Amino acid sequence: MTFSLIAKDSDGSIGVIVASKFFACGAVVPFVSNKVAVASQAFCNPVWGTEGRMRMMAGETADAVLDDLVARDEGRAIRQAHMMDIGGRFAAHTGADCVDWAGHLIRDDHSVAGNMLAGAEVLEATSQAYAESASLPFASRLITAMQAGEVAGGDKRGRQAAGLVIHRGQAHPWLDLRADDHADPLGELARLWDVAQERYVHFAKGMPSAERFSGFPTRDGIDADIARAEAERKAAGRPSRSHAVELE
Repeated sequence: MTFSLIAKDSDGSIGVIVASKFFACGAVVPFVSNKVAVASQAFCNPVWGTEGRMRMMAGETADAVLDDLVARDEGRAIRQAHMMDIGGRFAAHTGADCVDWAGHLIRDDHSVAGNMLAGAEVLEATSQAYAESASLPFASRLITAMQAGEVAGGDKRGRQAAGLVIHRGQAHPWLDLRADDHADPLGELARLWDVAQERYVHFAKGMPSAERFSGFPTRDGIDADIARAEAERKAAGRPSRSHAVELE
């Protein structure tokens, strides 16, 4: 029902992006932290995500954790998952009874897995696009890669939902976007990421962190960055893509 991509950016950011002809897949597939990531899908077992994330954060390898989860789960044949551990190592499982086409691939810096897909070309296209778009911002790179997979056939049933989660060195996400029921969910993620450039990414610079508990508790610099981004957007002739409604 799903295909997803796990990757670690050159700056240490960790992201999971998922798309599916399944409602709210972005709520049930990704499990991410500041150092590890899990995508649990097909007949999703969320405990694979929560336990896998916890154990890898404690130092276990992706292979060891996944082997144990598969061995313990009586539903292993209908499960699919891939994950990345603290060392950046990937592991994946595609159950023998996952609906065709189903499979996974692992590269040095990312992994892709999917089921109910048009074919293996979906994963290959996703991986290739990710590899070839290193110059893009990480969020754009993840979205672009998944859109390439969709062009290659994507979920053979159609489209409905997508989700994107990125952590930047913190236990809480830096970015968490979802399109739960949409005719073009990956396109909607791209729109939301575009809207995030207007205010959100600037506000996020001042958000608290484990290292700086209070963050930057004033708007010093934030408002100036927002105003600068708006001026640049208008000067380039790009209208806002936000659906926000301003009240007078």
